[in-house]
Amino acid sequence: MQRRQLLVGGASLMALSGCATAGAMGGTGTASADELAIAKAVLPVQTPRAELLQPWTGPYEGVPPWPSVTADKLRAAILEGIELQRAEIAAIANNPEPPTFANTMVAMQLAGQPLDRAVSIFGVMTSNIGSDDYNAVDTEVSPLLSAAGDETTFNEPLFQRIRAVAVSARAAGLSPEQTRLTERSRDAFIRNGAALDAAGKAELGRINTALANAFTSFGQKVVADENTWTVIPNEAGVAGLPDSNKAAAAAAARSRNLQGWAIVNTRSSVDPFLTFADDRNLREQVWRKFVGRGDNGDRNDTNAIIAEIVRLRAHRARLLGYANHAEWRMQDTMARTPAAAVELMMRVWEPAKARVTREVADMREIAGHDIEPWDYLYYAEKVRKATYDLDQNELKPYFELNAVKRGAFYMAERLYGFTFTPVPAGSVPGFHPDVEVFEVKNKSDDSHVGLFYSDDFARAGKRSGAWMTSYRIGYGYEGGGNKLVSNNNNFIKAEGGQPILISLDDAQTLFHEFGHALHFLSYEVRYPALGGTPRDYVEYPSQVHEHWVLSRPIIDGFMRHYETGEPMPQALVDKIEAAATFNQGYATVSYLSSALVDMDLHTRATPPTDIDAFERESLARYGMPREIAMRHRLPQFNHLFTSDAYSAGYYSYLWSEVMDADTWAYFEESGDVFNPDIGARYKAIILAEGNSTDRAEAYRRFRGRDPDVAALLRVRGFPTS
Repeated sequence: MQRRQLLVGGASLMALSGCATAGAMGGTGTASADELAIAKAVLPVQTPRAELLQPWTGPYEGVPPWPSVTADKLRAAILEGIELQRAEIAAIANNPEPPTFANTMVAMQLAGQPLDRAVSIFGVMTSNIGSDDYNAVDTEVSPLLSAAGDETTFNEPLFQRIRAVAVSARAAGLSPEQTRLTERSRDAFIRNGAALDAAGKAELGRINTALANAFTSFGQKVVADENTWTVIPNEAGVAGLPDSNKAAAAAAARSRNLQGWAIVNTRSSVDPFLTFADDRNLREQVWRKFVGRGDNGDRNDTNAIIAEIVRLRAHRARLLGYANHAEWRMQDTMARTPAAAVELMMRVWEPAKARVTREVADMREIAGHDIEPWDYLYYAEKVRKATYDLDQNELKPYFELNAVKRGAFYMAERLYGFTFTPVPAGSVPGFHPDVEVFEVKNKSDDSHVGLFYSDDFARAGKRSGAWMTSYRIGYGYEGGGNKLVSNNNNFIKAEGGQPILISLDDAQTLFHEFGHALHFLSYEVRYPALGGTPRDYVEYPSQVHEHWVLSRPIIDGFMRHYETGEPMPQALVDKIEAAATFNQGYATVSYLSSALVDMDLHTRATPPTDIDAFERESLARYGMPREIAMRHRLPQFNHLFTSDAYSAGYYSYLWSEVMDADTWAYFEESGDVFNPDIGARYKAIILAEGNSTDRAEAYRRFRGRDPDVAALLRVRGFPTS
């Protein structure tokens, strides 16, 4: 996420993926020479001293200087970068010339570029390396960055200039895109406190700084709790696990100087164990450790931090004139209101619970006992085998990690004309030796698009899960330029060059995160402030790309048996398709329970102080099946408590899935899931426009109508009426 999209609302700084693009209303050309000249003339001439504030050099229009990055250098760069940005904002705000789009709005797009470079590096190092020295920098500078954002928002002369440009937009003859940029900037300033009096601004600044500190502490505690494991000393304890998972667990133990096997406390290690391990007592032990992250009453317990975060959020919402945090957060979303989001969630929640009842009954027949949460995935596999003659172990030999990545590249080439080629060895540094770098080009004319950094493996200090990050986006107002993006996963590395076999679910996750990368690589954005799309749109372009994993061309070309080289037989594909809606009760309830509790937490008039009790009570009100745990319990819910980004917004995956399912139906109904006309329109309208146009209107231009929620229900195998 580009930091200049976050000049207001200082407590929301993140290095995680936020999807953005642009183009239709303003095209992809540069801003006029006069416009840029005026904007640049406003800003003071400054020469950064810190090494990590300098323009990036090297090939491909410059790349991040990873080999020279240290925590001390990063700290110095951010501290100086804040000062440089402060001087630029002061120059814009105090300009004696009357406010215009060029000397105010374009100048703001230019402000803070050295700090942008440092913050891009900062996000990567804290998320992917996370050592003590980087954690110390994170703890120190996060509140300072928050305060710097507030300082910009609370700058009264600056706000008055922005408001004046917005008021005179029509008279000044601004284009629709320029008008949208100006009005959205004005509204964002107001939403984040620019219209408060001096006392209100001071209080809001205190809240945002406190939140920034709490976000950093929460994230570090969860990472520390995930850097634990369950040791299994005897081979009987890993009975049932596929050979590839056994090998990974053995490697994890050896890397920690342990005897036997180690199940690391992250989802990529825990889920396979819960799915295949025969030892029920060990499954319970691993499950309890995993769902208990952040909730053990020790120094990594997060409950008190969560209580403080929700208290501060509620206070901030009231200060800004909103009933609760969710109402404030959802002002700039497609759903608009908590009620609209809850309405969609409840439409899916009830049929999902009904499906769970059926799934549990099927599992009890096989198990002969009640199903506990640590049993669910294990016996679901037994039911899958009995019902569909489909064994997940039968699938894994066809999903070798490098082959799956090549399949994703093929998808990008067929749909959007992108090609991915490894860069010459040693030509582009990475932030870790495991990182692979690919050059992205347009196949039609061999023109350069950008670089794709692929960071696939788990390591100590790296946060769990999978995500996408952008290091740089070439925006049209300065002439464009190449794009630097990365995907980050947590696969367990094999030893001795052995193939890394992943599950179908892991393959879909890889395609999902790659979809985020394709969104950024497709950017035709003129102004950075029009880059970030609404939170409940962000996941749409990534989710739809999951569907291509099992398309026949990708199966035939890439999902080949790692030993025999044979493509997946049609009989096995048929079994997968027949079982496509299998276990959707579990998948939907585990996700949706987290989204419902998130919304419940952030719409409360009085924020709870006992977080565990609140979680239990909220789930009970919704009738949560006892056999399933939330996908993300509150004590480890990074989406909610490492920033404001997904707070009161975890529903967005479901909102996006309505568009995703409807889009996939569009491709399927055409008779060609790689339909070139639909693919070209999807890229031009959905990916390339970003927030330069209203996203609901953009979907109507693409699809010819609003998305149909029935498509989502059909994909999940639920009744559509």
